[in-house]
Amino acid sequence: MTTRLDGLLDGQLERHSEVTAGMREQLPQVQAIADELIRRLGLGGVLYTCGNGGSAADAQHLAGELIGRYLRERRPLPAVALIGDAAVVSCIANDYGYDDVFARQITALVRPQDMVIGFSTSGTSPTVVNGLAAARANGACSVAFTSTRGKDLAAAADLAVVVPAEETARIQEMHVLALHLVSELVDRWASDTGEQQR
Repeated sequence: MTTRLDGLLDGQLERHSEVTAGMREQLPQVQAIADELIRRLGLGGVLYTCGNGGSAADAQHLAGELIGRYLRERRPLPAVALIGDAAVVSCIANDYGYDDVFARQITALVRPQDMVIGFSTSGTSPTVVNGLAAARANGACSVAFTSTRGKDLAAAADLAVVVPAEETARIQEMHVLALHLVSELVDRWASDTGEQQR
């Protein structure tokens, strides 16, 4: 039994390593997202994030990295995870339907200088699809963190990270990697320009 489990776990680690290596092709997209986010934060914009389930946790994770810090001591940066307000989410879900929980918030809050990042492992989640559509309608930058299963969502967004995998666990692992890479670049910018931006 132990040998069988060891083989299973080894296989999971090997697949993780394969997908991680494939993420090198996504580095230009990660850089472009970070550059655009930095530009918009410099103009007074706000980052809004959204997702469901594990992707909701990723959305909150990224917002937390910006408001708190990633590695460096620096000023807090404006970010909002749209899944976090239970009263708002449940109100919209109850009165309009769950598919609109992000789109309605984005329509109300998001301005042209802002960015909206939607996390969807499948790329077909109606809440995220509708949310990014609302971001574009408001003139904001729309960003998809998705996978090869979500090429349509990626194509409809202004910018996208497309994980080269179809397994949910591997996709989510790479979304965390990508959000950490974005956080690294934003963190470096914010700490380097801290005095000028206060």
